[in-house]
Amino acid sequence: MVQVGCDLAGSRWAVETAAAFESVVAAVALHPNEAPLLADAGELDDALAEIDRLAQAGDHVRAVGETGLDYFRTGDGGRAAQHASFREHIRIAKRHGKTLVIHDRDSHDDVLRILDDEGVPDRTVMHCFSGDADFARECVDRGAYLSFAGTVTFKNAENLREALRVTPLARILVETDAPFLTPSPHRGQPNASFLIPLTVRFMADIAGVSVDDMCQAIDANTDAAFGGGWPRRT
Repeated sequence: MVQVGCDLAGSRWAVETAAAFESVVAAVALHPNEAPLLADAGELDDALAEIDRLAQAGDHVRAVGETGLDYFRTGDGGRAAQHASFREHIRIAKRHGKTLVIHDRDSHDDVLRILDDEGVPDRTVMHCFSGDADFARECVDRGAYLSFAGTVTFKNAENLREALRVTPLARILVETDAPFLTPSPHRGQPNASFLIPLTVRFMADIAGVSVDDMCQAIDANTDAAFGGGWPRRT
């Protein structure tokens, strides 16, 4: 399980939890919607320095994320802070050899532009992929893994299904984003890991592969995306 941080408190907790449980690894970051709030309070630089420190806490910290851009909840006035925060997260990930986990909402072009400006890290994951087939190809061309959540099962999400169809099997991941984005037929209820099979079976059908092949691919891709060395339970 990858426990993702979205603010300082959540990132510290992710690191502590991953240190305590071998089956958990941590990702640390400031969510893009946090960046303008911290900037307004004059605390963004200090918070980013703390994320840099947490990223060095040990091998159980595998990723920097979720970072990125979110133009849905943050208006034009907060974009400069989001851009600055995203750039520094990319630098932290590259500096410490961590996977970059990107949150991208209504900001596809700027996410790609900033990634290209800074240089794409060796391992990059598009968290809760929300684009169409063209954007999927752009991300894959940059070496990214595309992580699909329960949204791919929603009736109004044909763009995600088209994106899944053009994504190579070796670049597909799955996630819950719990407690959000619960797959159909439980949409609207709290999400949890036990519902992942619903999403995976649906994804296998859309991708035109067997459930077993999809599971094997996701397992291998997760190791590749987050550095491998995961405990195996029997």
